[in-house]
Amino acid sequence: MPRANRPQRPAHTRLRSAAHVRAETAADGEWVVRSVAGSSSGKSYRCPGCDQLIPPGVAHLVTWPAGEYGSVAERRHWHAPCWAARARRRPGRR
Repeated sequence: MPRANRPQRPAHTRLRSAAHVRAETAADGEWVVRSVAGSSSGKSYRCPGCDQLIPPGVAHLVTWPAGEYGSVAERRHWHAPCWAARARRRPGRR
């Protein structure tokens, strides 16, 4: 039987195991960026920054456009250094 005097956790409390999510603004718009731990990565993805595979078990970032224009279909998996280099690039340069 549960204890009656245990405080209930509010429904809006973020769990500690949740991934770190942040918003970023760059020259190409606003982005939502989520960190993925290597232990929770179970398949390979291709990084759009370097066109190399991100193998299972490697920590990386998942990004998508922020706001009403972003969708699940626009999510991309990036190596963290590739994402950081992308943000430092000036518009119109590759």
